[in-house]
Amino acid sequence: MSSLLREEMERVLFRPEGQKLEEFIEIEEQQQGRHFLCVYISKDKEALISVVLCRRVKHSRTNKLQKSGLEDSYEKTETWALEDLLILDGRDPDSDDPCFLMHFNTVRSVRAVSCAAKYTLARCLLSLSRKYHYTALKLKNYDWTYIQPTAMYSDRGDCIVLAQICFYAFNLVCLSLCPVPLA
Repeated sequence: MSSLLREEMERVLFRPEGQKLEEFIEIEEQQQGRHFLCVYISKDKEALISVVLCRRVKHSRTNKLQKSGLEDSYEKTETWALEDLLILDGRDPDSDDPCFLMHFNTVRSVRAVSCAAKYTLARCLLSLSRKYHYTALKLKNYDWTYIQPTAMYSDRGDCIVLAQICFYAFNLVCLSLCPVPLA
């Protein structure tokens, strides 16, 4: 589902402007509709962060694929430059809290739909900060074991890590089934 949503947002909102969507997470806001916090690269190679509102709107014509006559409309409601982000504050690293604070000139409170989403965003922002601004973003109140890649878990995506774990498990099963010669 998220890959289809990503493709749709890229096609409708980012690609027409010459931008590349790097990462997005769903967030909870008080206004109606689904909200996403998107991190993307502008055509000028600037890393940007936007809150995107997704609304269902009536489509004037229905086609065979859209029987309901509804389609998603995407709108950037707030935008900041990554270089203006002073601190990304996870609030409490010892609890399973999906809320975090983004410190710009003002502080923007954000509630992600999960802690995993909060950490995914933090890893992405840290990586882009190093790549485009050559400095590490200041992170506060995050559990560093989930932020920094280690030898086994790197910044290659969840599917690759899962495949690697399955491969190791398969090897262990195969080894346990091999007969041991009794000498």
